[in-house]
Amino acid sequence: MVLAELGGSISRALKRMSDATVVDDKALADCLNEITRALLQADVRFAAVRDLQNNIRRLVNLEALAAGTNKRKIIQQAVFCELCSMLDPGKPSFVPAKGKPSVVMFVGLQGSGKTTTCTKYAYHHRRKGFNPALVCADTFRAGAFDQLKQNATKARIPFYGSYNESDPVKIAVEGVDRFRKENYDLIIVDTSGRHKQEAALFEEMRQVSEATKPDLVIFVMDGSIGQAAFDQAQAFKQSASVGAVIVTKMDGHAKGGGALSAVAATKSPVIFIGTGEHIDEFEVFDVKPFVNRLLGMGDLSGLVNKIKDVMPADQQPELVQKLTAGTFTLRLLYEMFQNLQNMGPLGQLFSMFPGFGGGLITKGKEKEGQAKIKRYMTIMDSMTDAELDSTNPKLMNESRIIRIARGSGRLVKDVTEMLEEYKRIAKMWSKLKLNNKNVRDHQIINSLPPNLVKQMGGAAGLQTVMKQMCSKGGDLI
Repeated sequence: MVLAELGGSISRALKRMSDATVVDDKALADCLNEITRALLQADVRFAAVRDLQNNIRRLVNLEALAAGTNKRKIIQQAVFCELCSMLDPGKPSFVPAKGKPSVVMFVGLQGSGKTTTCTKYAYHHRRKGFNPALVCADTFRAGAFDQLKQNATKARIPFYGSYNESDPVKIAVEGVDRFRKENYDLIIVDTSGRHKQEAALFEEMRQVSEATKPDLVIFVMDGSIGQAAFDQAQAFKQSASVGAVIVTKMDGHAKGGGALSAVAATKSPVIFIGTGEHIDEFEVFDVKPFVNRLLGMGDLSGLVNKIKDVMPADQQPELVQKLTAGTFTLRLLYEMFQNLQNMGPLGQLFSMFPGFGGGLITKGKEKEGQAKIKRYMTIMDSMTDAELDSTNPKLMNESRIIRIARGSGRLVKDVTEMLEEYKRIAKMWSKLKLNNKNVRDHQIINSLPPNLVKQMGGAAGLQTVMKQMCSKGGDLI
């Protein structure tokens, strides 16, 4: 089960629970059983799933809730918090600083995408104002230096390596010393991998690490290996003092859920995920926005940052203002389609929009998704200003729909489909008004770590706070 399918399954389980006539212990049990099956099918370790289910049961004591408490929201919030807890080891990794030389060493098995990830990591930091350089200390794999050289040249990143020297330690030391003297502030060392874990691999990693004294060791993990990731990540952590993890191939593989949960179990934070082969298909990993996107709830903060990265400065304020205003109209939907088609991989971008999820652009079906977007835009081209700017669902009556279908050359069912999609997205969007005080309170609750929840009085204390929020009209999820 790919991650998008996992998120969809969990979302559907929560919706069925929300739609139940009575939210009682049976409805909670049915919801948790459905979520459990989805996680296990995504190859999340059984122990992690068991802990998640037990923790949710402890947090949600339906019998102890006061009359009038919104039980649905409390259950949804508990699921959200536990998914975040599963993916968050609770400690940050080393963060390079501009102008101060830092050495980052990459380790991992052969075939995990380590060399490509080194270049992506360098490219990402160069765009942030760093002065990075790459050192190829992989003398085990034939063609490793050629691959790094080719990638670095395309990305315009300085590199160092050798076709003649066979000692990886010597190459690593020479490369690091050279780039230190040339005042590079982020020196990335790519080390050898193997097809499997073995003593020679770990001994070589140890020697390179002792010689270069890296500030951070990053373990690169193939996101498609499933539960095998747990033992693999643990072995690398014990042998190379891994301080952070990057998960690659997170663009549709069936075992992605297992890899993420296994990495979390090693207590090494995930800092980036690779979402494709291109150099810009590389995302900073942030737990709460990731879970939001996994559940189809979007990631507005990530989207705003993306806009600031790629859009001309003079166009940013207007679009950002519209995104954060909280009023979602057909015109805003049209402008989103219009502005974002040139901002990057559409599937990645649209997952950041609340309510969009994978419904419009899914991995492997980008062309079909783009055709659907063009069809929607053609339909909206036949609407009046009043229709595009209205927030009144009753405005779009049968006669208007027939007129729009004729004007756009589409079938009535196409117009109806587009309007239903808009309503679904608008409903989700209405819960995320960034300027709303209740949402800011919601974001504070989301940020609470488990130990702080205990300090608040455990489940009862947390539920009291959540009840107070709900009484003010806030939406938790």
